[in-house]
Amino acid sequence: MTATPGITPTIVLVGHGMVGQRFLEALAERGLTHTHRVVVLCEEPRPAYDRVQLTSYFSGRTPEDLSMTDPAFVEEHGIELRVGDPAETVDREAREVTARSGLVVAYDVLVLATGSYPFVPPVPGKDAEGCFVYRTIEDLLAIEAYAKNATTGAVVGGGLLGLEAAGALRGLGLTSHIVEFAPRLMPVQVDEGGGAALLRTVEEMGLSVHTGVGTQEIVVDPSGAVTGMKLSDGSELATDLVVFSAGVRPRDQLARDSGLAVGERGGISVDEQCRTVTDPHVFAIGECALASDGRVYGLVAPGYEQAETAAATIADDEASFTGADLSTKLKLLGVDVASFGDAHGATAGCLDVVYSDSRAGLYKKLVVGRDGTLLGGILVGDAEAYGTLRAFTGSVPPVSPESLVLPAGAGTPAQLGPAALPDDAVICSCHNVTKGTIRGAVTEHSCTTVPEVKKCTRAGTGCGSCVKVLGQLVTAELEASGVEVDKGLCGCFAQTREELYEIVGALRITSFRELLDRHGREGARGGEGCEVCKPAVGSIIASLAPAIGASGYVLEGEQAALQDTNDHFLANLQRNGSYSVVPRIPGGEIAPEKLIVIGEIARDFGLYTKITGGQRIDMFGARVEQLPLIWARLVDAGFESGHAYGKSLRTVKSCVGQTWCRYGVQDSVRMAIDLELRYRGLRSPHKLKSAVSGCARECAEAQSKDFGVIATSNGWNLYVGGNGGATPRHADLLAQDLSDAELVRLIDRFLMFYIRTADRLERTSTWLERIPGGLDHVRDVVVHDSLGICDELESLMRAHVSHYRDEWAETINDPEKLARFVSFVNAPDTPDPVVGFVPERDQMKPDLPLLDIGLRRPSEDDLLEGSTRR
Repeated sequence: MTATPGITPTIVLVGHGMVGQRFLEALAERGLTHTHRVVVLCEEPRPAYDRVQLTSYFSGRTPEDLSMTDPAFVEEHGIELRVGDPAETVDREAREVTARSGLVVAYDVLVLATGSYPFVPPVPGKDAEGCFVYRTIEDLLAIEAYAKNATTGAVVGGGLLGLEAAGALRGLGLTSHIVEFAPRLMPVQVDEGGGAALLRTVEEMGLSVHTGVGTQEIVVDPSGAVTGMKLSDGSELATDLVVFSAGVRPRDQLARDSGLAVGERGGISVDEQCRTVTDPHVFAIGECALASDGRVYGLVAPGYEQAETAAATIADDEASFTGADLSTKLKLLGVDVASFGDAHGATAGCLDVVYSDSRAGLYKKLVVGRDGTLLGGILVGDAEAYGTLRAFTGSVPPVSPESLVLPAGAGTPAQLGPAALPDDAVICSCHNVTKGTIRGAVTEHSCTTVPEVKKCTRAGTGCGSCVKVLGQLVTAELEASGVEVDKGLCGCFAQTREELYEIVGALRITSFRELLDRHGREGARGGEGCEVCKPAVGSIIASLAPAIGASGYVLEGEQAALQDTNDHFLANLQRNGSYSVVPRIPGGEIAPEKLIVIGEIARDFGLYTKITGGQRIDMFGARVEQLPLIWARLVDAGFESGHAYGKSLRTVKSCVGQTWCRYGVQDSVRMAIDLELRYRGLRSPHKLKSAVSGCARECAEAQSKDFGVIATSNGWNLYVGGNGGATPRHADLLAQDLSDAELVRLIDRFLMFYIRTADRLERTSTWLERIPGGLDHVRDVVVHDSLGICDELESLMRAHVSHYRDEWAETINDPEKLARFVSFVNAPDTPDPVVGFVPERDQMKPDLPLLDIGLRRPSEDDLLEGSTRR
């Protein structure tokens, strides 16, 4: 848009959310912040923050962590950012905007980025005390405060934000319910099969789900506070906190009041340049805009495209927004959920390829055309292939659809690397970045690392779901160009973890300092190392300690300085600054006398107790100075460290086996105890979990473990590389019908080969898929000794077993080591006053103070449209 000579034109942006911030960045990229005055009127009391990651506040992230606005950016570009001062009126004839403060700003270009507001169903009691929406940081602060005196919470809405809200309530210690009018959770993103898989997983987490019912009324007590809900099927739900998350509506009231055209169901009508159809001087972007294709887009990626289109149009560049990819990949309640393309199979004549495993909570569906074209898909429980599959949408993949949905460990899944993707495949949907653009960043702009490519292309700077594929592309392009790719552990070492393991073992290096000075990068020698290499090298030295003559005690000498916070205090740090204590209970078997000891200790020290998924008892809430006192009593009773804090063996679960169960064919408890006592304290690249099932009914869930054992009538079957966590993976069968001795020998070899060759923080599941040759290679090495190293692997394990010492017992018997267990070095007898607790369900929970965000507290007039605060 052409400016009048001699006059500095003004751009006014109304709203400063994620899309508004992207618009400002797009203006800066085109140099418009140097030729225009830019004024931003922001309704919230803080600049733009990452609303997509809003729920991470309950995981410890602060509003500052969520911020997307660098004060230096605002200052450098002369942007006049006014927080807590929203636009109240627009005079389009005079081209003026009036803010709540009374400020009047004349504009040449007005951009509306007012976003959306939560829809609250018009049910009786919706404004009662205890009713909230889930949209802003202020909403979360209000929910957190009210939840301190609540026991049960209900979320109205089972979509994306509803599931996040339910997870937040559960994290606050509330019994949580989800009420969804549709017949399944996330009805927009997943189909019936995906919804069923998601439902099973969510219910296993302890949340109660009510689908196919609506909210009829919010029940209140005489004081007006929430006590329950009446549902459309006639049932009632007792709850004292309600969160409405039933969708959003465009915030278009300002546009309506100024006479701009809006859609029948809301949204400011715009053309392909995001310019309003009513006034060429006014643009609308993000969730408040009704795009030219007749849709209001509620995802951030289309909003970013609209922001870039509007900025380009203002700069007189050609750009248009005619629609967007609605693909999404999220982690909800720890469950990966993704959908892309024609996920529901609306294309005529399309076919479905489906893989479903209800026990593992996995559901994968691909929609393909009759000619083999990949049209879309749904992934629940395992969305690892999302980036690649989405990039192939609209084309015929080079492998069969059946191989694309098989999970790792079930048959032979297709391995589609970045080389198989066409150059026009969109890798980053948030910023519409193609593979060709990423390749160009490497070949034409000399980018050699993922951060450099991110800065050059913006790929990977949105939701982050494409970062893994991005890294593969960068590495592949560098290697194809003949560039040596730096695969070093970190900036201190040019070697990989595997190479450092070999160096430490071959040269019998027993200290980090010696390793860094002799084998570190030139610029790192003589330095202190970094947060990456210090714990990694500490783990290597601990793993090899008996063989190289080092101390395996992680708090011995220099080793203590290499440890992460948890290892440093031999306990898990919790979110309020207290620690948890987890004694080892091998195989989950425990005598009544020891149960009583745990109960007495928890009572005497005021600890919260919980039975873990690993068949042991966790005691939460210990202050750092209490840890040695608790350990002393546990050690006296015959307990030892459970290593819940370390990258080492955690537990070996078991069922009761043939001793008690009428289906059992082997003594699974005895085997689990033997294995746990053999591998306890074994330091490894990542944590290790195991289980032993006494029959094929698999009650111990051995196939979801790093190494799992299942009894047969002829002995034991050994499975490896399983994972039941964030990225579920069925373990692979390594060997079958093994005797006790054969089983132990193969596990010895497998674990030591993994410790020898895995990357830092790489689980066995990922390692098994990454290592060249995969399972077949591991079987050749471990079972058939193809490399001739099995004697060495077995020797290393024998050395570990013979040199094992309990870290708790070592510590409580060493006065010098005990000196570290204080909150304040200069006042060792003073407990940390920040660590506090409040009662809940006959126990206690952390007393977490509300964040003081350092800004003025909003008045009632500051509430956003549609917000509810009590």
